[in-house]
Amino acid sequence: MSLPRRNPKGFTLIEVSVAMAITISITTVIVSVTSLSLDTWNRSRSEVRACRQAKSMTDSMARDFEALVIRKGNPFQWLSAEATTPTSGPNGQQSPNAARLVFFSAATDRYNGQASSSTSSNGGNVSTIAYDLHYKAPIGNDQADEFSTFVLYRKIVNPDLTFNDLLCKTSLTESFDAYSNSVGDGENFICENVYQFTVTFHLEITIPDGFGTRTQHVPIQVGQNGLASAVTRFEVFGNKIVIPNGGSSTVTATQLATSKISAVEVSLTILTDYGLQQMRKRTFSSAADKSDFLGKNSYQYSKLIPITCT
Repeated sequence: MSLPRRNPKGFTLIEVSVAMAITISITTVIVSVTSLSLDTWNRSRSEVRACRQAKSMTDSMARDFEALVIRKGNPFQWLSAEATTPTSGPNGQQSPNAARLVFFSAATDRYNGQASSSTSSNGGNVSTIAYDLHYKAPIGNDQADEFSTFVLYRKIVNPDLTFNDLLCKTSLTESFDAYSNSVGDGENFICENVYQFTVTFHLEITIPDGFGTRTQHVPIQVGQNGLASAVTRFEVFGNKIVIPNGGSSTVTATQLATSKISAVEVSLTILTDYGLQQMRKRTFSSAADKSDFLGKNSYQYSKLIPITCT
């Protein structure tokens, strides 16, 4: 008699090897897809955050410049724009370009947003607005580099103090010195990761010619980015526009002085959080290396703001 043959149990080495190969292939695909999805999600999140930062900044500036106040026919200063850079930066890398702005505006948030309240305001409608870029912790005065970033601040001086201390001055810049130290206070925070921003004033100039007059538009950029058209100061008085260190090669200084502002263009670069973290711990071998890094880890925005003040 023969014993019944038993059915073999388990897997052969070949079957196990094939199963492992298939499992590894599937796992590799899943990991690759997950990594790609996370990278896409992080980039989308960074872009959305940068867009929100840019919108916060440009919307604020648009509201203030749309209500810009300049009174003609007097020697008083009404607007000052100065190219500057923060005193420090991540790993010693300063912002390459920024502008410090001081001007008058009929700001809607004057008197802490209670301009219509008879108990909270004295009826003034001209405030002083200042914008400045600092490298520091967004809230408070913590200077530790791990918490610091490029922060844009906006300070508003309410109409009563504006009337008493700042209006009708031949140098708004000097008069504002008493307030400049408080521009970077926490309550003036607007947005962070603003690596650089430039302000370009579009001037409208009326030039006589053989057929009467013609209108020419000249852009004047306030910045230190090396452009031939860039200036480091731009000042508006009630009777002239002053550009101390240049202007435009296409019109004369007298024509610039008698021009008027038709629009203001704000351009800015917003760093991603990852980009800022990397700048804290790396150096760049060349300008091209840094430019390539910024191209991958920052976003560019701009907004043109029409000016209708007289």
